[in-house]
Amino acid sequence: MNSPDQTLALFQLNQLRASIDNMDSILVHTLAERFKLTQQVGKLKALHNMPPADKSRESEQIQRLRRLAHESGLDPAFAEKFLTFIVAEVIRHHEQIRGHEAE
Repeated sequence: MNSPDQTLALFQLNQLRASIDNMDSILVHTLAERFKLTQQVGKLKALHNMPPADKSRESEQIQRLRRLAHESGLDPAFAEKFLTFIVAEVIRHHEQIRGHEAE
């Protein structure tokens, strides 16, 4: 049998996990919306023969996200790794779009 402290701890644990699940849902939906926008960017770039990658923009975004992460109490190095992963996927999508536009 659980003690009252354990019962309370399990209740709190379940509440925290439910909040984490909600945050995960928000992250997935937000990423999906972000990728819809970057798909539009990729089509525009392909249409106007612009390169899939923009190192200047990427650098600005990394600095902006590092600053936001710091202000939010999140490790800036983690934020940079996360953005770098996303940007690599975006560039891959842009290259695919460019390939389809060329056909």
